[in-house]
Amino acid sequence: MRLWQDASIFGLVARMITSAHHQLLVEVYELGRADIVQDLGAATGRGVDVRVITDPSVNPSRVSAARLDTLRVPERAYPIDDARHQIDHVKLLIADSEAAVGGMNWGKHSDRNHDFVLETRIPAEVERLVRIFEQDWSLAGGHPAPLPAMVGDVAQTAPGQEIRDMIEAAMTRAKRRVLVEMYTLTDPAVIAELVAAHRRGVDVRVVLDPNQVYNLHASTVLGEGGVGVRWYPVPRGVLLHAKVGLFDGVLVLGSANWTLSGLGANHELDIETEDGAAVAAYVARFDSDWSRSNA
Repeated sequence: MRLWQDASIFGLVARMITSAHHQLLVEVYELGRADIVQDLGAATGRGVDVRVITDPSVNPSRVSAARLDTLRVPERAYPIDDARHQIDHVKLLIADSEAAVGGMNWGKHSDRNHDFVLETRIPAEVERLVRIFEQDWSLAGGHPAPLPAMVGDVAQTAPGQEIRDMIEAAMTRAKRRVLVEMYTLTDPAVIAELVAAHRRGVDVRVVLDPNQVYNLHASTVLGEGGVGVRWYPVPRGVLLHAKVGLFDGVLVLGSANWTLSGLGANHELDIETEDGAAVAAYVARFDSDWSRSNA
């Protein structure tokens, strides 16, 4: 396993797409990079089974979907539920026997943002991710076949609440540290659990994106509860777009913001790992981010 950060994520994406021999499965909220669309078309041209799912509410994704059609790449729009203000927020790439899961969109300027992606070649995880993609492909084709809820290293939301359960379980088990970098944090239950962890002696620290006004309430509540909170120093046009938490030695990351929508209504995808190198890479980045963030 390997933890990828920021713009280097697109080096991983390019390598996975261009080196695939048999299968490329893509599900991404925002697909706005012409180079990736072209690479997917080239993969189809060399005989790779390429399929792409996008969110139809995102204009760059609609434009890219039309381009994929001209390149003869099979693509489907996820049938989002407007009544629930739902989106398909997943960021997933599967190439043959490896997969990448995380928070990074494939937008035209996404490489400016601070974000994380976990690359995995663990067969059970890749198999589970393929099943989730096939679930979504069937749904987008008008034949819903939701997977049963399960406990494991890969979790989804809508169907089910596996991601909430994953976060709550990791939070409850944590005894030493909870280190969070989060784009949007508004879920009342998660905020309460962070404060509760601090009160039982856990080192709880949270770095938030200052562009999200919704984070102001969370910052106030957490601060009053004794939790350390800082604002990531983003330049203009840049986001702290990560959705990641470390609970002792368990790293949880993916597409889900810690909000009612992210943990309940949206279709989201998270993954957890205890891989030592991935954990160490995150701790090093968190410590750097924490030291230069503003209280």
